[in-house]
Amino acid sequence: MDDKAVDRADEPNHIAGPWWSDLGTWGAVALIALGAIATAWVFLRLPGTPQERALGYHGAAKLIAIGLVTVGCTLMGRRRGRLTASEKADKQESA
Repeated sequence: MDDKAVDRADEPNHIAGPWWSDLGTWGAVALIALGAIATAWVFLRLPGTPQERALGYHGAAKLIAIGLVTVGCTLMGRRRGRLTASEKADKQESA
């Protein structure tokens, strides 16, 4: 096991999370595009395609699903942040 795989609980700013948690919006869009390319690759049976086509589709579907969830969470978080900021501004103006 290398040092990168070990959780660093002793570091002050370390937050353990999945590998896709820091992708952001554009990283998630790239992941969706990569999943679409992988789907086309399996569909066209290009070199490197697994013998069982379902395995290729399954891997591509996982990439697309992770990308969609990440994009959704990122965009909803931004929207929620904007709503809270506008609510705070409205309260300050009325006071």
